Amino acid sequence: MKIQENYSLKNLNTFGVDVSAKYFAEVKDINDLKYAIEFAKINHFEMLFLGGGSNVLFTKDFGGLVIKLDLKGITEEIIDENTVLVTAQAGENWHQFVQYCLNKNYGGLENLSLIPGNVGTSPMQNIGAYGVEIKDRFVSCKVLNLETLEIENFTNEECKFGYRESVFKREGKGKYVILEVAFKLSRKNHQIKTEYGAIKTELEKLGVENPTIQDVSHAVINIRQSKLPDPKVTGNAGSFFKNPSIPLVQFNDLTQKFEHIPGYPNGDLVKIPAGWLIEQCGWKGKQIGNVASHKLQALVIVNATGEASGEEIFDFSTLIIDSVKEKFGIELEREVNIL
Repeated sequence: MKIQENYSLKNLNTFGVDVSAKYFAEVKDINDLKYAIEFAKINHFEMLFLGGGSNVLFTKDFGGLVIKLDLKGITEEIIDENTVLVTAQAGENWHQFVQYCLNKNYGGLENLSLIPGNVGTSPMQNIGAYGVEIKDRFVSCKVLNLETLEIENFTNEECKFGYRESVFKREGKGKYVILEVAFKLSRKNHQIKTEYGAIKTELEKLGVENPTIQDVSHAVINIRQSKLPDPKVTGNAGSFFKNPSIPLVQFNDLTQKFEHIPGYPNGDLVKIPAGWLIEQCGWKGKQIGNVASHKLQALVIVNATGEASGEEIFDFSTLIIDSVKEKFGIELEREVNIL
């Protein structure tokens, strides 16, 4: 394994921001990973672990060691007639992994088709879409403890999953690197979920009456491609903000002023689509300099010209946060990691 200096990260972050790493290493096995970590420790370098680069915004060059995780491999273990345990290494592309499972007729991840990033980062923010989250199928993950360099195992419960949250974004942040993730999937009696978003409508368009897991994936891919920009064409990180949850009392007050405000009750809280809030503030399709809110989905911020700096994108997101807070009294939270 070679450690390189002044390495461009432009092609390793989906925003396409032109920054560089003081030091860079691409690791393909545990030994390489441990070597890179020890190199950083000896030299007192800050470390950053990079997967697919789809949930990060670089606002400046990185002065330490960037470690690109390229651990590959998928294994399967048949549990019973209807259950299989599928384990994927951290460097596997998430969408390709989902398609691998679908090709084997393993169900449970089809609603999560076309989400950008790698398998290793999926538990960190409990990725989810169309009524399904990682935690619904997650069994465990193997991690490397950065302090002891020992391999540990985290169960579903130990990951403390929440909405776009996990232990790895809170008390475990900066303490572990995820090596592999195991999922429990169905082999026969699949639980088809079509009640969220526009899946049912898309299936009707496709002329599908009794959808398979492959049909659901196809519908989800069509929906995502119709309203979300391809990061290979236009730099973006997917949803830039989390959907906020506010107290029911506050939501009821807002309905007096904004009668069409959408809300999804969850106990004493109500989740509101961040994209709707942003659109109501006039941001959908709006461009300032090199940065814009996507014309079809206000929740997505794009590097419109390909020349935007991370600072420009961050400042643009701040303007959105300020305007939503001023109009609705709700403070949006960035889903993307800012560096």
